Amino acid sequence: MDEERHPWSESLHELLDAILRLKTREEAERLFRDLCTLNELEALAHRWQVVRLLDEGLPYGQIRERTGASTTTVTRVAHWLRHGEGGYRLALDRLPADSRSR
Repeated sequence: MDEERHPWSESLHELLDAILRLKTREEAERLFRDLCTLNELEALAHRWQVVRLLDEGLPYGQIRERTGASTTTVTRVAHWLRHGEGGYRLALDRLPADSRSR
């Protein structure tokens, strides 16, 4: 990632490095539960659910109905899926094949 485009703080880099050193889902759950509020975790999970449904090709209206996400959220997530840094696509592509279409 281009440091000039993303002048993230050293603290954020340290956090990302710490996340990369976690070995299990349980370890990640423990860190994220300490790090985030329940509302923040719910918002992250909600966005991920929208990403998964967009990747399956569902229309925005159906995603809104299934998730309760606002049209703005669905549109924003779709924009970042198509025109963002590629993080959503990278994560989606690394999912095991048996979990791609749930």
